[in-house]
Amino acid sequence: MSVDTPRRIVLLRHAKAEWSDESDHERPLADRGRKDAPVAGRWLAGAGVTPELTLCSTATRTRETWKLVVSELPQRPKTVYDERLYEASLGELIAILNETSDEVSDLVVVGHNPGVHALADALAGEADGDLLAWMNRSGFPTSAVAVLTFTGSWKSVEHGVGRLVAFWSPHA
Repeated sequence: MSVDTPRRIVLLRHAKAEWSDESDHERPLADRGRKDAPVAGRWLAGAGVTPELTLCSTATRTRETWKLVVSELPQRPKTVYDERLYEASLGELIAILNETSDEVSDLVVVGHNPGVHALADALAGEADGDLLAWMNRSGFPTSAVAVLTFTGSWKSVEHGVGRLVAFWSPHA
């Protein structure tokens, strides 16, 4: 696959989680989260998102979210659970994206705020319509999805490289 291949990054924030006595890493989805995650999956399927690879945080709420989302997709991509995505900073998230093989054209990242919001905002050098303003006003709520496109190698992912082409939230 050429480094000039159009690529797509789909950033998915985990669905609504319970506040419990568990450690933050082990918090499960709340009822609303279990309802919203499949809706996000249906939105992704309807938007034609067909990822080859998903990188998912190891936190319970992200794993549960992805399980419900992927059940709505036409095919299941390879999924890698990466503990570095939990509480990752913007710089750490970009470094993880830079490790992606250029054989991958469509990538989903299932993670947490503030990281996924910061990543979407940082990568979006351009945006369709008022999507960037809408995404930033929303605060990137639970189960929200940002879709960015760029051309080039994953090693070239950096601030401003992408175009925000879609932003969706189940309660927008």
